[in-house]
Amino acid sequence: MNEKLSMSANKLVAFLQKPSSMFTKEDIISFIQQNDIRMVNFMYPAGDGRLKTLNFVITDLAYLNAILTCGERVDGSSLFSFIEAGSSDLYVIPRFRTAFVDPFAEIPTLSMLCSFFNKDGEPLESAPEHTLHKASKAFTKVTGMQFQAMGELEYYVIAPDAGVFEATDQRGYHESGPYAKFNEFRTQCMSYIAQAGGQIKYGHSEVGNFTLDGYIYEQNEIEFLPVDVEQAADQLMIAKWIIRNLAYKLGYNVTFAPKITAGKAGSGLHIHMRMMKDGKNVMLEDGALSQTARKAIAGMMELAPSITAFGNTNPTSYFRLVPHQESPTNVCWGDRNRSVLVRVPLGWSAKTDMCMLANPLEKESHFDTSIKQTVEMRSPDGSADLYQLLSGLAVACRHGFELDNALEIAERTYVNVNIHQKENEGKLKSLAQLPDSCEASADCLEKQRAVFEQYNVFSPAMIDGILRKLRSYKDRTLRADLKEDREAMLKLVHEYFHCG
Repeated sequence: MNEKLSMSANKLVAFLQKPSSMFTKEDIISFIQQNDIRMVNFMYPAGDGRLKTLNFVITDLAYLNAILTCGERVDGSSLFSFIEAGSSDLYVIPRFRTAFVDPFAEIPTLSMLCSFFNKDGEPLESAPEHTLHKASKAFTKVTGMQFQAMGELEYYVIAPDAGVFEATDQRGYHESGPYAKFNEFRTQCMSYIAQAGGQIKYGHSEVGNFTLDGYIYEQNEIEFLPVDVEQAADQLMIAKWIIRNLAYKLGYNVTFAPKITAGKAGSGLHIHMRMMKDGKNVMLEDGALSQTARKAIAGMMELAPSITAFGNTNPTSYFRLVPHQESPTNVCWGDRNRSVLVRVPLGWSAKTDMCMLANPLEKESHFDTSIKQTVEMRSPDGSADLYQLLSGLAVACRHGFELDNALEIAERTYVNVNIHQKENEGKLKSLAQLPDSCEASADCLEKQRAVFEQYNVFSPAMIDGILRKLRSYKDRTLRADLKEDREAMLKLVHEYFHCG
């Protein structure tokens, strides 16, 4: 245990010699005192999906104890559209398990994510992080399992084109330098994210790669490891903040926007999920996808159109969700198939020890690879409200266990072919389609809102607010209207360039 903790990139974990989930107020104070920390930041996501920050200078121990214990007041009406100015005060209380040393601050600073509380000292029902807490709790109550998730964070880096070692257009997948220009930027981001407690699987350059008006646009991806769903959301939130801050420091621009120009790869936010019980991954049974996993998939098949309301939240989202772009358009699932909505990725189910075959000096390892199996939802993008999206997915997977015909739904929506090839058009026609606009997404959510409101997971006020926002775009025919209008499309992209 101590060896594992000492190897952690998170300075608090290494210093305190305990996992972040066990951090106490006493631990935070001890770290601050012994590491010359002079500032504390409270950070919290608002209705626009971005982290907000409140700075405290540490003048004495009594004041430090007061802010860690009592939190502080903030103006909720400036953070969330559903809060009226006449009764807008909220409390923000730090969650000690999220503490990390700010890698950008010149003054030594400790940052923590916060939870929102109302005037009565109760968790704010419509707060993003509390909604996810309720969704996770309801999932465990219904299924007896824990819901874990991780994200694939895709983004474009934009910088002036020096005109040397030009990369191949739309062929940037896993490219090395010097053809990939921003590998060092990505690895520095990964280092900072790990220092903030992020559990990273790997990073790499992605397919999208082009030049436009004297600038390089290079797509990159940082993929995380599965963790408790609440922790997964916190890690993604902090990661986006770190990537943007480092880009700003180095003079780059960065966007997580789902689409930035016509004909080039858009950026998704694929979410992998797995269910755990007694420390075991229950996604597999005798080397095959389990009935448990199929029930969860069935729930996602049923609620997929509504999940776009959380995961595809501005008009440019629906310029990415078009056929033949490795983005899903139909409600279906399959194995290792990138034309489906929910993909079951390759899961190390082969019976051979590949390490031993590649390295003849090695002995057989008997490594338990079943822990690696996940299923992947491919529709979300960088416009997503991370907490609402993961809440929606937890609700959907839970709903699969509440459906009497879940296994039949899973069977009916399974595909093992490319549904966009002409010979498979019969199968394509049998499948439901994802919404093609924010307004259509709102219609789907309104029809299915009762499932999301069950167990008081999503508050009615939150659902109403999401519906109002989606319908405010008035984009029902926008995708068709701008199909041939490149200039109008670029103007739209610019408007939502820094979404999420």
